[in-house]
Amino acid sequence: MLLMTGIGLFLALPFVLSIGSIVFLPLVTALVLTIILSPLADKLGHIGVPNVLASLLAVVVFIGLLVLAAAAILQPAVVMFDRVPEMMASIKQTFGQLRGQFDWLNDFNRQLGQLAGPKTGREVIVATPSMIERVALATPTFVLETLLTLLMTFFMIEARVRMRRRLLLERSEFGASLRAARALREVQDRVASYILTVGLINFGVGIVAALGAWAMGMEAPIMWGGLAMMLNFLPYLGPLAMTGILVLVGLGGADTIFAGLIPAAAYLALHAVEANAVTPAILGKRFTVNPVLILLAISYFTWIWGVLGAILSMPILITLLALFEHLGHPNIIGFLFGEPLFLRRDTAEETA
Repeated sequence: MLLMTGIGLFLALPFVLSIGSIVFLPLVTALVLTIILSPLADKLGHIGVPNVLASLLAVVVFIGLLVLAAAAILQPAVVMFDRVPEMMASIKQTFGQLRGQFDWLNDFNRQLGQLAGPKTGREVIVATPSMIERVALATPTFVLETLLTLLMTFFMIEARVRMRRRLLLERSEFGASLRAARALREVQDRVASYILTVGLINFGVGIVAALGAWAMGMEAPIMWGGLAMMLNFLPYLGPLAMTGILVLVGLGGADTIFAGLIPAAAYLALHAVEANAVTPAILGKRFTVNPVLILLAISYFTWIWGVLGAILSMPILITLLALFEHLGHPNIIGFLFGEPLFLRRDTAEETA
């Protein structure tokens, strides 16, 4: 019975998180932001800034960085989006020379259509909401979730000092409370260090990408640098999306296919150096994560929370891995038979 209950809860978890995304998504986002911004609030507190003001400044700094990044990316992107029809026409013209070599496919499809006979029945066209209607419907929910996330982030950062004090002073065993406080601090420091280090690496990628875009004469090089930086936070899928965008834009503004593929090829070379040389050398083995776990986390959280879930997948994964280092690896099967839920490596060796 207990086994069936555990399996049922495990299977129901993604659906509960997805249906209750208006509550769970801001909560998880606020927890991730609290872990990332708490070291900044601690540093402000060490120089004499009151806790409430330090927490508020940490949130304001995050909002400022977000606004700057959005301004650097969105404004040129909107202008470029208006030129999409022109770029698509240019791409069609570029590939026009190759189209004649595949005319036999069109003839083959036409003959198949004639053999199948004329279409019968009525054609049903389902009306879907326009892009403007979708944006108008999603805006109130987005604003509400954003405000809720920022408020929860502020209160969580502000409450961190009281939580540490309670861990140390309001427990019967001082040794256990000290270990809990140390584990909490180490998890926070490790996750924040990972995010900061990856952020600096991605900032360097953005600078190199912006310089490369400027050297190749592309419009809005700052936008390309910011986009390369932001998408690099999403392993595998982010660089893949960046490559696809560069291919489309390059082919849309170049006279030949070879010239249109140069920006994407240059970015792939930059990403290869960053992913295989720079990042492993800086992060080291401690922050190395199994690629299978990364892909599972991205696919899982994208499934339940969409794009924002994909962005949060890596911080959530790093947080869970850091917690498991202190608590031990999950022992779900053994827990059903009376063993501890988390099994530390030294405990497992003693049992063996």
